[in-house]
Amino acid sequence: MSQAELPLLIQGGMGVNVSNWGLARAVSSGGERLGVKSMGVVSGTGIALVVARRLQEGDIGGHLRNAFDAFPYPEMAERVWDAWYIEGGKREGKPYKPIPMVNFKLRPDVAELIVCANFVEVWLAKEGHSGPIGINYLEKIQAPRLPEILGAMIAGVDVVLMGAGIPHQVPGVLDSFAAYKPASYYLDVEGAESREFAMVLDPASIVPERFIERLSRPAFFAIASTNVLAQYLSDPRRTTGRVDGFIMEGPTAGGHNAPPRDRSKFNERGEPVYGEKDVVDLRKMRQLGMPFWVAGSYAHPEKLVEALAEGATGCQFGSIFALCQESGLRDDLKRETKRLAFSRQLDVVADPKSSPSGFPFNVVQLSGTMSDPNVTESRTRICDIGYLRHAYKTDRGTVAFRCPSEPVDTFVNRGGKIEDTVGRQCLCNGLMATVGLGQQHKWGQEPPIVTLGRNTDFIHDLIDNEQGCYSAMDALLYLLQEQLQTVGVRAVSKSRV
Repeated sequence: MSQAELPLLIQGGMGVNVSNWGLARAVSSGGERLGVKSMGVVSGTGIALVVARRLQEGDIGGHLRNAFDAFPYPEMAERVWDAWYIEGGKREGKPYKPIPMVNFKLRPDVAELIVCANFVEVWLAKEGHSGPIGINYLEKIQAPRLPEILGAMIAGVDVVLMGAGIPHQVPGVLDSFAAYKPASYYLDVEGAESREFAMVLDPASIVPERFIERLSRPAFFAIASTNVLAQYLSDPRRTTGRVDGFIMEGPTAGGHNAPPRDRSKFNERGEPVYGEKDVVDLRKMRQLGMPFWVAGSYAHPEKLVEALAEGATGCQFGSIFALCQESGLRDDLKRETKRLAFSRQLDVVADPKSSPSGFPFNVVQLSGTMSDPNVTESRTRICDIGYLRHAYKTDRGTVAFRCPSEPVDTFVNRGGKIEDTVGRQCLCNGLMATVGLGQQHKWGQEPPIVTLGRNTDFIHDLIDNEQGCYSAMDALLYLLQEQLQTVGVRAVSKSRV
């Protein structure tokens, strides 16, 4: 990606399908219409499960069918379609058919679903415009990594973004797949050597090379929270290939955040306390000489101007797009969150325990969601999705998985520590419910969990009342108003819907 192609504005990849193809398309195409380079980003987290469940709902709107028809290997696309599609949709109240968990030995049918799902989401996001589209993954979710990236690259994704860990292996995967050669990805396995277990994928074993004209190598933007990590990943001796830029994300951003340097300090609410050592030094970022974007409480036009003055290439914005009309956040949850934000009653807690990943997770306090202790206590612990499981080496020398959010006895029997289960939530199920795809169990419906950044002051500039709504274009016009004034584009007017 050349300097001229770098986006000024990046819409963050949020949750599971909160940043869906419709939102990403609206941001990229909207920026294109305004003449300001803006990149929409789809969330790749759990996208195979999202697509499988959308197919079981009957492909409402027919969008998935169009994308599957565009997949270059029709025979494989039809296998996946036939395995998951239910004409007219499943009966209301009936559970979704589960997809097999991704384990160390990847099943061919699971690999095909993952490839197709990532292709579909990127292809739909790119349809009808020429603006850039990115896809965001979590480094903590490693097992499906190779088929995920392959599917996105077949669709022509422009940028891969990754945080929640140290994503030093990603550049080499991009290089290998661009040459249509096998790629490997070493897993973090508790009790094993650092390079003992690797997932390996030959792209030709999934999609024969005759069906692929060429794969372009997307740019790679690493999401980091410290100068130390950015410095590490900018050193070619530390990574498997070229890192093209950094998203420097502060702890007030929504979703997962890196823990503070000093992990011993907590406030009266049990939240980790961040100090001066946790603040990104933008002077040092400038000295790296690489493109970087800043994120976390930047959703104001003046903050974008300030970031540019500090040498940033631009900003990444999340929460402002999570609450817009096009996002995948369930409508009732979106309305209530906006209402609380508008009345200045929104409460976001940095929960150090809820995520099985071990990373602090910003949780919106909403009645009827997993932030409510009564809801959590009434839920039966189950691990039936498994994205955030931890890999460990068994006594037999093989790789197995366990999750601190699974039933406590199961976790302990697999060698886990009982204290690691305290306060854990099932984010996999919760985040699926947040976008209207929650599983139905015998004991009831999976409850949602909502994450958002800690600053929602932008809401008062976008809506005039608690019931107001705004579009992705409204958010673009608001955030970019300083840049657009030079070309005579009017700023956003508040919605009175």
